[in-house]
Amino acid sequence: MTRGRADGAQKTRLITALCLATIVLGFLFVYYGSLFGARVERGTSTLRKLGSSYLGGDEESDLGSKQDESSNKFGQEDGEDDITPKSFPVCDDRHSELIPCLDRHLIYQMRLKLDLSLMEHYERHCPQPERRLNCLIPPPSGYKVPVKWPRSRDEVWQANIPHTHLAKEKSDQNWMVVKGDKIVFPGGGTHFHYGADKYIASLANMLNFSRNNLNNEGKIRTVLDVGCGVASFGAYLLSSDIIAMSVAPNDVHQNQIQFALERGIPAYLGVLGTKRLPYPSRSFELAHCSRCRIDWLQRDGILLLELDRLLRPGGYFAYSSPEAYAQDEEDLRIWKEMSALVERMCWKIAAKRNQTVIWVKPLTNDCYNEREPGTQPPLCRSDDDPDAVWNVNMEACITPYSEQVERTKGSGLAPWPARLTSPPPRLADFGYSNEIIEKDTEIWQRRVASYWNLLDSKIKANTLRNVMDMKAHLGSFAAALKGKDVWVMNVAPEDGPNTLKLIYDRGLIGSVHNWCEAYSTYPRTYDLLHAWTVFSDVGKKGCSAEDLLLEMDRLLRPSSFIIVRDKRPVIEFIKKYLTALHWEAVATSDPVSEQDDDETVFIIQKKMWFSSESLKDSE
Repeated sequence: MTRGRADGAQKTRLITALCLATIVLGFLFVYYGSLFGARVERGTSTLRKLGSSYLGGDEESDLGSKQDESSNKFGQEDGEDDITPKSFPVCDDRHSELIPCLDRHLIYQMRLKLDLSLMEHYERHCPQPERRLNCLIPPPSGYKVPVKWPRSRDEVWQANIPHTHLAKEKSDQNWMVVKGDKIVFPGGGTHFHYGADKYIASLANMLNFSRNNLNNEGKIRTVLDVGCGVASFGAYLLSSDIIAMSVAPNDVHQNQIQFALERGIPAYLGVLGTKRLPYPSRSFELAHCSRCRIDWLQRDGILLLELDRLLRPGGYFAYSSPEAYAQDEEDLRIWKEMSALVERMCWKIAAKRNQTVIWVKPLTNDCYNEREPGTQPPLCRSDDDPDAVWNVNMEACITPYSEQVERTKGSGLAPWPARLTSPPPRLADFGYSNEIIEKDTEIWQRRVASYWNLLDSKIKANTLRNVMDMKAHLGSFAAALKGKDVWVMNVAPEDGPNTLKLIYDRGLIGSVHNWCEAYSTYPRTYDLLHAWTVFSDVGKKGCSAEDLLLEMDRLLRPSSFIIVRDKRPVIEFIKKYLTALHWEAVATSDPVSEQDDDETVFIIQKKMWFSSESLKDSE
C-alpha cells in the first residue's frame, strides 16, 4: 500500500511538471510567434531562405509566401516604405533556367495525374501563389552579354546556354556544333542537312513561286513551325521578309527554344497536346513540320484540325517526314490513313517531291458543304469560338469560314509590307472603323520616337533584338519598330478584346497571355519589355504587382531595358523596388499630349549581376 501511495505522488509531481512546461512553452510560442509574425508582415520576401528547394517540401520554401495585400496598391503615401524588401533572395543556381509554368518538378511534387501519351506533361501547369519561388533567377556561371544580331543567327556563347548534348545527338544533321567557347549553327535540320536556305528555296520551287522565294511576292508572311528544333528554318525565313512562330515543347531536347531565342529568332514554348495553341484562328499562311515526330492521326486527327484552325484560307501545310516518301509497311499505312484524313478535311496536294508533301487548305466552304452527311471530322458547332484560346481544349472539328471570308474567297489581306498599315479585314469583328488603325499607328509612331530619344545614350543600332509588347492592343507599337532590326512578341490579354487576330492580319506575331502567371519562355530571353498599363491591369485583377516585377526580371536579359507606361502611382511603386531587383532608372517622361491620358513613361535598365554578388547583397 505504501508503495502505491509513493507511485501516486510521483505521478502527481510528473503531471504538475508537464503542465508547467506546457505553460512555459506556450508563452514562448506566443511571444516569439508574435515577433515572427510582425517580421513576416514587414516583408515576406526577406524571409525566403537562400538556396531553399523550389516549390516547398524540405526547406520551408512556403514560409511567409502570402504577399502583403498592400503590394497590389499603387496609391500609398510616400512614407509607407515598410513593405519594400531591402533585397530579394537569389534562387539556387539550379533554377537558372526556371520556367515556372512548365516545370517538371512542380508536376512531380503536385502529383498531377496527366496523360503522357497526350503530352499533358508538356502543357502549362502553374504553381499556386503559395508555392511560387519568389526570388531572382541568377544567370549561369560565366554568362556574357549575348552575341548581337545578325551574327547571333549563326553563333552564341556556350556559357549562356551550357548545354551541348544536342550538338552530339544531332551531329549528323548539322543542327549545332561546339567550337571553342561558342556554339555554331550551320543551318541544318533533320530533313535539310545541307542548309535551311536551300530547303526553303526548294519549297518555293515546288509551289512554282517566282524566283524560288517562299514569300510569294508578299502573300506569305506569317508561318508556324511546329517541332522547330533550334529554329534554323525560321532563322533563314527572315531574309525573305517572312516571320515564323517557332514552337517546341520543353521535352527531351530541352533547350531548343532557349537556343532559338538566344540566337534572336522568334520562338515560343508550346506543344500540340490537349489545349489550343495561344493564337487566333486564321493566323498563318503556312504551317511546317520537318520530322516533328507528331502523331497526326491520333484522336480523330485533332492535331491536324488544330493546324486547320490556325491556317488562313488557301494556307499551306509543308510536311517533310518518312511517311511522305518511305516504302516500308508502317509508313505506307500512315500515309494512306493521313491522306484519307486530309481529303475529308478538304485539303488538296499542292506539290509532292522527294521527302516532302505540301497540302493546301480550301479558300471557301464549298467543299465542306459538298461532303456526304456524317463525314468525319464534322464541322465545329456554331457556338464554338475559334479565337478563344486561353486554356481552351482542342476540338476534333473543322472550323468553317465566316460570311466575310466566303465573300472575299480568301483572307482579303494585302501583301506584305502593305498589310502592316492597311486596315485588317477583321476590324469589323470589333466594330472598329478603318481610321482607328491609322490614328493608332500615328500615336505609337510618335511614342516610339520619344522612347528612342530617351534611350539614345544607352543603345546602339544592334543593342536590341528580342522585344515584347506586354499589352499589344492593335500592334501599332510593333508596327512603329519596322525600321529597326528587331522582332516583337505581341501579347494580348486573355480577358480583353481578342485583338491578336488583327495583329496577325497586320503581318505581325504574338500570343495570348494572363500576366497573373509566368510566360512560356526561358529566363533571359528578351532585350526590351514594353508594359503599357500592364501593372494597372494586374492590380485590378487582384494579382501581385511584386510577382509581376519578378517575372519581368526573369524574362529580361542582363543589361536590357523595360519601358513602363502607366499612371504616376504605378511608377512610384516600381521605383521602390529598383535596388531590390538590381535595376536602375534611365529616364522618366510625363504626358505630352491628350492621347497620353496622364500616363508617365519610366525607362529602366537591368544591371548585370551574378549570384555571388547577389548573395552578399541579401545577407
